[in-house]
Amino acid sequence: MSIKLRFLSIWIPDFILIKELDRLSDLTNNHLEMLLKRYSVSPQFIEKPSKGKLEERRAIMAASHNLHVNALVEALGFEKALELGRKEMFKAGYELGCEAKKRLGVGSDIKDAIFAARILYKVLGIKFSVEENEQTVLLLVKYCALANHYTPETCKIMSAADEGVLKGLNEKMDMKFFKRITEGSKNCKACINIEK
Repeated sequence: MSIKLRFLSIWIPDFILIKELDRLSDLTNNHLEMLLKRYSVSPQFIEKPSKGKLEERRAIMAASHNLHVNALVEALGFEKALELGRKEMFKAGYELGCEAKKRLGVGSDIKDAIFAARILYKVLGIKFSVEENEQTVLLLVKYCALANHYTPETCKIMSAADEGVLKGLNEKMDMKFFKRITEGSKNCKACINIEK
């Protein structure tokens, strides 16, 4: 495990969390806007503040995601919006995961990918634990700062970005969410299959 990865898994100053949240917000919103333009739907914009606390910025990012997803659902219907939105968000997440892998010095060990995921989730205000057995890992989200802001539809689409991030961090890992806080579950749960 790289020194940078080990250090950031312990402590990240707020100014770095804000900078990374802005990068993540720009990336995901750009992918959603490209998708909307592809289907001749005008993107909805929310002014991103130049100042503000981390929690406020997370709420603004979530509101922007909600607007984009709602516009997509109105134009295409839920099933088509879900299919296309998840594909686009997986691509955005994969791009983010590959980038984070290089920047954080993530090795091929599965534990490195989990450490990196913790860092990226810290940016979003998400706390999780993992339970492992021989071939699968269960990711259990105990707290999600975005769950109070996302609609269930937005969460279903945006969770594909999380799945893409993990794949970008380690090609041998495939994650799929099967429970979500936004749909009334106490926790979000995802199964991570590990290719041997």
